[in-house]
Amino acid sequence: MRAHVVLAVFKRNFWSYFSGVIGYLFIVAFVFLGAFAAFQEKFFANNVASLEQLNEWFPQLLLFIVPAITMSIWSEERKLGTEELLFTLPVSDLEVLMGKYLAVVSVYSVALLFSLTNVISLSWIGAPDPGLIFTTYLGYWLAGCALLAAGMVASQLTSNSTVAFVLGSAICAIPVFAGRLSFLLAWLAPNSKFDAWGAAFESLSLASQFKPFGMGLIPSQGLFYFLSLTGLMLYMNYVLIGYRHWSGGVKGTDMGTQYFIRAVSLLVILLGVGTVFARGGFRSDFTSERLYSFSRTTNEVLANLKSDHPVTIQAFVSRTPPRDYVSVKSSLLGLLGQYAQASSNVTIRIVEVDPSSKEADEAKQFGIETRDVQFELEGSIRTEKVVMGAVINSGSNEVVISHFGQGTPIEYEITRSIQTVANEKRRTLGIVESDAKVNGGFDMATFRSSPEWRVVSELKKSYNVETVSPAQPIDESKYDVLISVLPSSLGMNELHNLVEYVKKGKPTLILDDPLPASNPSLAPRLPKPRAGGNPMMNMGQQSEPKAYGGKTTPLVDLLGIQWNYDEIIWDDTSLYLHPEYEKLLREEIISISPKSGNAAAFNRDNAVTRGLQEVMLFFSGAIKERELAKGAEKKLEFQPLLITGKQSGILQWDDLVKNGMFGGISIDQNPVRVMDGYGHILSAQITSTKDAKDTKVNVIYVADTDIIGDFFFHLRETKQFKLDLDNVTFILNAVDSLAGDMATLDLRNRRPRHRTLTSVEHQTSKYVEEANNERKDAAEVAKQALKDAKKRLADKVEKIKADESLDEDSKMQQLLIAQTEESRRLEVEEANINQAKDAKIDESKTKMDRLTRQVKDRYYTVALLASPIPAILLGMFVLMIRLQNEQKDIAPNRRVVSR
Repeated sequence: MRAHVVLAVFKRNFWSYFSGVIGYLFIVAFVFLGAFAAFQEKFFANNVASLEQLNEWFPQLLLFIVPAITMSIWSEERKLGTEELLFTLPVSDLEVLMGKYLAVVSVYSVALLFSLTNVISLSWIGAPDPGLIFTTYLGYWLAGCALLAAGMVASQLTSNSTVAFVLGSAICAIPVFAGRLSFLLAWLAPNSKFDAWGAAFESLSLASQFKPFGMGLIPSQGLFYFLSLTGLMLYMNYVLIGYRHWSGGVKGTDMGTQYFIRAVSLLVILLGVGTVFARGGFRSDFTSERLYSFSRTTNEVLANLKSDHPVTIQAFVSRTPPRDYVSVKSSLLGLLGQYAQASSNVTIRIVEVDPSSKEADEAKQFGIETRDVQFELEGSIRTEKVVMGAVINSGSNEVVISHFGQGTPIEYEITRSIQTVANEKRRTLGIVESDAKVNGGFDMATFRSSPEWRVVSELKKSYNVETVSPAQPIDESKYDVLISVLPSSLGMNELHNLVEYVKKGKPTLILDDPLPASNPSLAPRLPKPRAGGNPMMNMGQQSEPKAYGGKTTPLVDLLGIQWNYDEIIWDDTSLYLHPEYEKLLREEIISISPKSGNAAAFNRDNAVTRGLQEVMLFFSGAIKERELAKGAEKKLEFQPLLITGKQSGILQWDDLVKNGMFGGISIDQNPVRVMDGYGHILSAQITSTKDAKDTKVNVIYVADTDIIGDFFFHLRETKQFKLDLDNVTFILNAVDSLAGDMATLDLRNRRPRHRTLTSVEHQTSKYVEEANNERKDAAEVAKQALKDAKKRLADKVEKIKADESLDEDSKMQQLLIAQTEESRRLEVEEANINQAKDAKIDESKTKMDRLTRQVKDRYYTVALLASPIPAILLGMFVLMIRLQNEQKDIAPNRRVVSR
């Protein structure tokens, strides 16, 4: 090809597109529709600074802009009769074709450049990932280039621009809607052999191939797909414009069949090469956090896989997941593609599931359930079903990840599962039997079977989990890690066996609790529960006593710590961090966070707590290192892991817990809390020094058992209350650290940056703060009014007691009458006070929602209206230049002069 010829054809067609108003109108409409799709209501509801909404609609948007650009590229030549003149010039068909194709690509590139106003608006609203924006626009450009070649084919078939537009949309719709054929086949022949064809059509769709670009990846398969589609369509253009050469004519030979066979052969070749790329090739990760690039640990695990032990990963994901799970699905599928690319010993199967489909039944057989997910949208609670799980197996070894939640570290879960199934032998973890019933089983206190705690299910993904009876000496050679929950509930002999095991330096995780919120009856201060659980049914029966009354004295002596089993810690950090949940929280629900004002809240020098952000504990105790006697040799290293803020203090058992009827207990809602002004240690790692010889200790001690409760696993999956807590991460880190598996800790702590709509959040934060302050004020007013009402009762009682004119009987009668009257009045006042408080809070929330909605509408309106302004201004500028040039070409004596 001659470059000057291609350039001449290019200039002629490129400038002709912008010679009229129609070209600019199409660009303006394209940019406006793009902004409309990008900043819909769902964009603000998702609160993610990305073009995810535009990505969903962009393939359909191409059905408008591509035919608009290509409809006249050949049809106008035919209509004006310039086609024959063009091909009589000393130019080749290929030179003309490439010149025209470069022209339409340049026009489309200009339109795409104008659509960058959406990126400007996005950067104004939030903080998008630059790498993600780059790959997204690269995908837009490649998809458009491929369809432009198809649109030129349509223009070649007719001399009417309108018909060319319709034909172009129809031809481009084939790759755009190819994925819909899978739905059609499934509807026509459910449970049939056509399922594979449906999957093939899905993989050939433009939307499917564009998806990785929208996730921040540049895949070789996607590049080849778009380049192949472009090449195939250009070849068809080349064949059609050469019709005069091969149509035969009166004496020639018709070669149409031969060219048809050539086109089909080229298509088959491209499909074959595309299949090879689908199984190999590369995927370049351009995300800022390298979300789809593996850590060193993952690469080592994959490199160590053996060919005779291949790993299969079957992922079952919802076809259209709920809003909060869109990013989970994207991350999961992106990472699974990386696993397949990184190792030939890993096979990936992706199954998209609808709630009532046969694929959902298949997932259920593996233990992957359809879950109901609740989320708030525009003030209303909605429920949708989601399937998001995976099965990893190698031979007979299998690990089921029943659900990937919003807070699940995906790479960690998959890599850990691969490592588990690939190894023939797992580490063994023992859980000591206690009244906590962590492993489940029959509960003599309630005469019911209790399920195992979810922490056990989580640990079974990596370890062989066994129940350990402390009634007998514990085999020190059998377990890699031992977990003892609530050792204060053990008997004398059981505690002795546990202490003897810990003395030998075996890794042990110990969790004890002065007041287990999940089951307060197990508190060390209380006697051991009797069989049946009903004190009235068990009067006179003797229960097995706890060792040392629940004090675990031999154990804490061995660890060199002080743990007062009847002291509960309070801290107001949780109320400060989460004021919106004031009604659900109290000071005894403790948040460990650097935001408490204590920079040492987490030990950043210890791998267990290095990457944590917030951990929550319920009615926790505290531990401290014992002071050594003067001249005593230090034998233990004490490393604090979790420390409260300084706005905290200690509550004695009798100040917080009141005895109820029939032996029950009740928790005082407003105990007298005295701040002591220093942080309390809630967890620590205790190890023997190098010089210690007689006793070896390797223990992580936590003064709370609720930290591993099922509630926090549920919270991690669902992100309920929008709490991003690290309870699960902390416990799993502790177990893996004790087991010596340090590599998995970095994987588990790896997390993407959540790029939110920062400008919207900044604008709405003041409304949220105002609402929180109004709620606090309403609560304070109600509290003060209630306090005043109680004071009136107390004053009246004191007045009667101080009245010396009354005898004792009269005083007792008047006191009884006054207390009865004031109690009734107090109940009415309390109800009215609470009603007024609730009304004020509801009014504040309604106001906050209205103002927040106004802020979002303002951003949406500006982003929508501002998007086409550059294209409009350029069009007006070009039009003015054109009018001036036209006036220059008119003779002065022929110009119309207005008077």
